[in-house]
Amino acid sequence: MENASTTTLVMKRIFQVSPERVFDAWLNPEMMRKWLFTMEATNKIARNEPHVGGTWEIVDHRGGKDYRAIGEYREIDPPRRLVFTFRMPQFSDTEDIVTVELKPVEEGCEMTFTQVIVVPHEEGWTAEDVERALNEYNSSSEHGWSLMFGGLKQLLETGTIEFPS
Repeated sequence: MENASTTTLVMKRIFQVSPERVFDAWLNPEMMRKWLFTMEATNKIARNEPHVGGTWEIVDHRGGKDYRAIGEYREIDPPRRLVFTFRMPQFSDTEDIVTVELKPVEEGCEMTFTQVIVVPHEEGWTAEDVERALNEYNSSSEHGWSLMFGGLKQLLETGTIEFPS
């Protein structure tokens, strides 16, 4: 994309379950609807075609609005590696690339999550504006994923997600 930059977000998490269980949570629509961009109570759609070239979609209804996240699978190597595109068309036509890598560790499995985030430039932006936008996109993405990964950890390790009141 012209007039855009990228920033890369890398996050690591430990789960006290097998890599297979974490991998399944990324692909199983019933699991996805509980933690991925949504909560089970507000989820309208959790659709998934888990094969290379297949698509996924989550639609969450919050605050009177629908929030839609979509993508296409680029690589599926159970239970080690998953690569897919990520878009939220209501906000932008940019497409990020997400890579999820899982490896067994003594206490369960370690997930390394990498998102290459595309940041479109606005007309007249200076280098400082671009740098500020890159930092903001990275920080807000990290915040959102942190919340989701907290829910995923609870779901996998306890069977339920407890949201703070």
